[in-house]
Amino acid sequence: MAESNKPAKLAVTNQKGGVGKTTVAINVAGALADRGNEVLFVDLDPQGNATENLGLMEAYDAEPPTLFDALTDPEQRETVRDLVYAHDEMDVLPSNIDMTAAEPELTLSRRSGEQLDLVLAELETAYDYIIVDCPPNLGNLMDNALFATQNVLIPALAESTSKRAFELLYDHIGALERDYEITIRDRGVVINRIDVRKKQAQDMIEWIHNAFDNVPVWEVRERASIQYALEEGVSLLQYESDGDMAQVFREIAVDLDDQFGGEIDG
Repeated sequence: MAESNKPAKLAVTNQKGGVGKTTVAINVAGALADRGNEVLFVDLDPQGNATENLGLMEAYDAEPPTLFDALTDPEQRETVRDLVYAHDEMDVLPSNIDMTAAEPELTLSRRSGEQLDLVLAELETAYDYIIVDCPPNLGNLMDNALFATQNVLIPALAESTSKRAFELLYDHIGALERDYEITIRDRGVVINRIDVRKKQAQDMIEWIHNAFDNVPVWEVRERASIQYALEEGVSLLQYESDGDMAQVFREIAVDLDDQFGGEIDG
């Protein structure tokens, strides 16, 4: 959907753990695929939660070459073409247990933040979107995701700790922009796991809307069906397409298509 026949790339990121980052990433990818887009989902988190939630645990335990090898060894970069798994909704470039060693290995690279970009260049012509699920910490893998995509979608909780998480993330993004002379664009914030019974949640929702008045903000409420979908290895769009939160993810996909210049087919 992006210009020049290149895919739109999006990092789903928040260095604060426990915000449902992987859940948001999978459901946004599913919603984009539901609109007819060809989507590649990249699990860059060494924990491999997305890989597991998409039913690909055998890939997480696979022998080399894996994503780790493609990222850390230039001579094995082309092997990434053989590492993509087919899923009912999207293609998946899975994480692997070896990814736990990626941070120190990437530190040794001359341009440690550019390796994922070079890896994805081997694949990108086949897709409309590449969605990268980031690890929940600031480091080389996060830098790789931000450099390769230069677009961020930020999941956050409706609680006061999110304010500090936003501050840390934007400080890090600003430093990366200066170091690599790039611009990383906000594509939106997803307020996740909202429990409207809590006053703090209501206050934080208002704060986030005010703080991010120049980008879209979406609200995803707690729903058991979201977890049930992951247990089935699919997005909410496939598990419960008529649910209210499925509609929220559809709205996110429509807005992203609009932002990235894709044709809206309703």
